[in-house]
Amino acid sequence: MTLQPLPAFEPPYLMAVFSSVRGTEESGYAETLDRMNEIVAENPGFLGQESAGAPGGLGITVAYFRDHASLTRWRQDAEHQAAMEQGRAHWYESYTLHVATVERSHGFVRNG
Repeated sequence: MTLQPLPAFEPPYLMAVFSSVRGTEESGYAETLDRMNEIVAENPGFLGQESAGAPGGLGITVAYFRDHASLTRWRQDAEHQAAMEQGRAHWYESYTLHVATVERSHGFVRNG
């Protein structure tokens, strides 16, 4: 498997950066994460996401959305709302969400 970042998208679009510190509670987290990935992928304005984690529980997920309407659909999804409640109650010590409009985007891939 070759790791690649997501390709550049045609701007403007939105990015939602979710930075979190996980606690020690694991019960139900992996299953909920899988379900959230399924749900967000069904959103027609969802462009993709990238995630990384570090020792100690720090994680960062950057999700890309075509427009405010698609990001709002994701934020207001009932299952996502329930997962956010579970996260605050059980899985996260802290988190921060940043939403920004991307005005410029380009990429590079080495050939050969």
